[in-house]
Amino acid sequence: MDPLINSWPPEGAAKGASEPRTGLMQDLGTPMPPESPLPMPAQDLFRFETDKNPDKGSVQPGFWCLLARFLVFGGGLALTAYGAYQMYEVVAIGGVTTLEWILVGLFVANFSWIALAFASACVGFLWLLFAPPKPPAVPAALTERTAIIMPIYNEAPQRVFGAIQSMFEEVEATGHGGSFDWFLLSDTTNPEIFVAEEHAFVAIRRRLGPRARIFYRHRAKNIARKSGNIGDFVSRWGGRYAHFVVLDADSVMSGTSIVGLAAAMEADPGAGIMQTLPLIINRNTLFARVQQFAARIYGPVIAAGLAAWMGRDGNYWGHNAIVRTKAFAAHCGLPMLRGKPPLGGHILSHDFVEAALMRCAGYSVSMRLGIGGSYEESPPSLIELSARDRRWCQGNLQHARVLPAKGLHWASRQHMIAGIMGYVASPLWMLQLFVGIVLVFQASYIRPEYFPSGFALFPAWPRFDAEKSLNLFALTMAILLAPKLFGLVLALLHKASRRGYGGMIRLIISTLFETLMSALLAPIMMLIQTGHVAHFLFGFDTGWNPQRRDDGSVPFKAIVRRHRSHVAMGLLTLGAGLLISPSLVAWMSPTILGLVLAIFLSWATGQLSLGIFLRRSGLLGTPEERLKPRVVRRANQLARKLAREVADADGLHSLYADPEFRAMHLAMLPARRNRKRGEISAEWALAEAKLKEAHSIDEAVDWLEPAERMNVMLDPELLALLAAIPKSPIVPIDTAA
Repeated sequence: MDPLINSWPPEGAAKGASEPRTGLMQDLGTPMPPESPLPMPAQDLFRFETDKNPDKGSVQPGFWCLLARFLVFGGGLALTAYGAYQMYEVVAIGGVTTLEWILVGLFVANFSWIALAFASACVGFLWLLFAPPKPPAVPAALTERTAIIMPIYNEAPQRVFGAIQSMFEEVEATGHGGSFDWFLLSDTTNPEIFVAEEHAFVAIRRRLGPRARIFYRHRAKNIARKSGNIGDFVSRWGGRYAHFVVLDADSVMSGTSIVGLAAAMEADPGAGIMQTLPLIINRNTLFARVQQFAARIYGPVIAAGLAAWMGRDGNYWGHNAIVRTKAFAAHCGLPMLRGKPPLGGHILSHDFVEAALMRCAGYSVSMRLGIGGSYEESPPSLIELSARDRRWCQGNLQHARVLPAKGLHWASRQHMIAGIMGYVASPLWMLQLFVGIVLVFQASYIRPEYFPSGFALFPAWPRFDAEKSLNLFALTMAILLAPKLFGLVLALLHKASRRGYGGMIRLIISTLFETLMSALLAPIMMLIQTGHVAHFLFGFDTGWNPQRRDDGSVPFKAIVRRHRSHVAMGLLTLGAGLLISPSLVAWMSPTILGLVLAIFLSWATGQLSLGIFLRRSGLLGTPEERLKPRVVRRANQLARKLAREVADADGLHSLYADPEFRAMHLAMLPARRNRKRGEISAEWALAEAKLKEAHSIDEAVDWLEPAERMNVMLDPELLALLAAIPKSPIVPIDTAA
């Protein structure tokens, strides 16, 4: 008999969890396997011992990787030099003023990154055009065990448990199911969602049977957020598994994708992390459909370019990837950064740093484009994207504290710099626009200085070469739009893809529509990201609220509050431009129009009806939408079914009314830490007092605040008080009568 089955309660279960085994507990088996600890020490970024992997020779780049690096970085440098020279020629008429030098410097800083991205996209386009990677064959056997882990934090239970069951069934169908264990690692702090997760776990275990190796663990405090959640799993259960696949709460992967990753890791002892390219699915709002289409048609080109030059010195995006467990535990324990948040404290964008530490230790980090069947979702609206972007901005800016670390590979530093520039570029673009406006204003309204203090043959005032300025603008636009053109060409040349997008005409129309929407939304995102950068540089921390993944619209009042400053900036820029020069307004028209329409665009793109209308019209479609992958279709079906099954899962009412469920809940709680006398939190004390005062369960639930409810759910003593509440409300005796 499997040692993991029929071992209830689990080792270290909470006191008070030793009730007799009930039918429910007998049916479900153990929620977690026995622990197999694996030390995971926090690394010292400035005393890190490099090249610990004995197979480090396998990490060296090959000929094609070196050639790709030469083309990407050499081409990017040459293009930047050409752009810088042309910008100098634009402002060099009549001498270059200090403000014009500032404009040139800002232009070069911004242009260099789009030039590098263009060169990388060129390499990716050539690779996909002439030698596209092929999917690996399903292996005959797997010899090592792999854990599939999904960290969750206040997510919709039906979605994540439905996805896990769908992937479980897919892997079982490959014949390799015995090599995988599945873990839902909850850091949920919402009491209602916490109990709903347990109900969903009961439902999925009953459906699949107790021998299904799907496990669930809830962590009372989400210390260090997602990286702490993963670290807790690795340090407690990691010794059982050679590898683990990391999923996000919105991740879905096909069975062949998961098995292919495991086989690739077994075949490559020098590998530390292998990353797949997730495609966006299940999106219905207009904003999300634009993102879904863009990621599908342009994403592979960009990813192929990155994979080509990165080789085995790649990066990691934190999900839909496989990791070597012992190497991760030994070398990827994250330290606390010096200083206070937002730039100090816990490392938020942990994935970049973990990839850097893994590569520093001598293991490879690579992207496997040939392994398809990897999917994720995206935010449904501009406001939701902004909320996620705020967290990512803080995490990427923190990497400035990691860059000086000892022994990092140059490619790892480049990944971090690129991540930082992804956000710093927005305020730089804004400054460039502002300096340009000031220069035009100077040229239009300020008299030239005919007698400067120093000797000069000619007066000095801002002048521009209009023809060269237009040529440089055209070059910049061509570089920005080239990856879109590359993706369109590849889709048109591939017959199956062309059909998947709805045919040639719909594909071209969709591409043009996406380009227009991106141009209008870009200035809004520029201001949003500029605000994020300023927010963190002035020392303000951000929260970590769960991401909305549904297709619900945002209240119009919230949209107005969020974007009114953007509209004001657009109107101000329009007024200033009209006062200075109509040609300036024409030059800045895409930026001005996007800002002036910010409220309307945010509202319209968040509408479900508009997205569905375009889908029915065949626009912004993707091959995965027209022929939905089986694992995605099954996950959506199971999510709907679970939603019905856990619809009545009402937190404390469930624990009160169902003794069997309460006993299972108690058994799944972690071991209680013996507290010192007098160590009583305010929430615990208030919960105890309210439970003792309550005459009915409805009264108790009505009185308890969310934090107090969570204390009740996590404490056997408080749960005992909950269970002791009379089933019928006590009617007080009227003594006066």
